[in-house]
Amino acid sequence: MRWLGLVVLVMMLAGASAVPAQLPNYNVGRTPTPEQIHAQDITVGPSGKELPPGKGTAKEGAAIFEKRCAHCHGVNGTSEGQFPALSGQRARVVNYPFATTIWDFINSAMPRKVPDIGTREGTLTPDEVYSLTAFVLYLNDIIKETDVLDASSLPKVKMPKRDPHLDKVAPK
Repeated sequence: MRWLGLVVLVMMLAGASAVPAQLPNYNVGRTPTPEQIHAQDITVGPSGKELPPGKGTAKEGAAIFEKRCAHCHGVNGTSEGQFPALSGQRARVVNYPFATTIWDFINSAMPRKVPDIGTREGTLTPDEVYSLTAFVLYLNDIIKETDVLDASSLPKVKMPKRDPHLDKVAPK
């Protein structure tokens, strides 16, 4: 009797493995090229090795922030509305362990269109992203207004609440 159960199980597994082969092929889609995959691979890790060339300071970022960001985040990043505060007591960006996280989020998600929060309104250049990141860090007293952020200096910024155990994944 026990062998009968085993035979039934083997037959069910064999039948289940044949099902995907019988699914129809609609000839929809194609395999992306390596260039297309690379264009979508924009995530920046703690070490910053994925950061593009460019640079910026908080002073440069202040003008960009006023033009592209202040309408949502407030003049000095102290949003009182539905958008996250980027400075002041309500700012959560100071809790990030790596400054590259701020760069990555600005680069991949900002700026947003105002009534439709789900879509982007254009993109920012790497220099603009470095400048805006520097401005946010400056507003939170993490860097000086004249400090230049680039691919080598940004990963080295020490965030206030960074656990020292995380230093092994970021450059010193």
